[in-house]
Amino acid sequence: MRATQGALIVASILNMILGYSRAWGAFAKKFSPVIMTPVVCVVGLGLFQIGFPQVGKCVEIGLPMLILAIVVQQYAPLYFRHIHERTTFLFERYSLLLCIGIVWAFAAILTAAGAYNHVSLKTQQHCRTDKSFLISSAPWIKISYPFHWGPPIFTAGHSFGMMGAVLVSSFESTGAHFATARL
Repeated sequence: MRATQGALIVASILNMILGYSRAWGAFAKKFSPVIMTPVVCVVGLGLFQIGFPQVGKCVEIGLPMLILAIVVQQYAPLYFRHIHERTTFLFERYSLLLCIGIVWAFAAILTAAGAYNHVSLKTQQHCRTDKSFLISSAPWIKISYPFHWGPPIFTAGHSFGMMGAVLVSSFESTGAHFATARL
């Protein structure tokens, strides 16, 4: 944690230098959709191998979440636009939080109804809301303070890795900004 803390400090200094020197704005003027689309796709595909196996651990919860997220993000703003113009804004901004709440309630209903009583222990750990101990193990109020784990350790390997992550996230957020501006 101390090495991660030091790497975050170095990477945030790089991010501040790019922002305050206006260097990123000069670079962003030269970006085009031909450059940004592969960058955003590569980042998304890199996360695909992490996220999709998690969906498969509990198909009864993961598949409805995936379908609901697509429907709420893509079709609900168009359908509810006629009711009030503010609903489109709410669905665009908070659709994922809405989906998480709905699917969590669905999982709680399945758990209370006994849908997972006669399945393997591994399936129960991934699907039941009372066997995951998510609520009871989460610290509700955790106030962090600077250098919580001690003085930071600055290593080149961790710092360059975190600086690479900063550059990738800057590319991705700039690409997402261009994509949404086109919409």
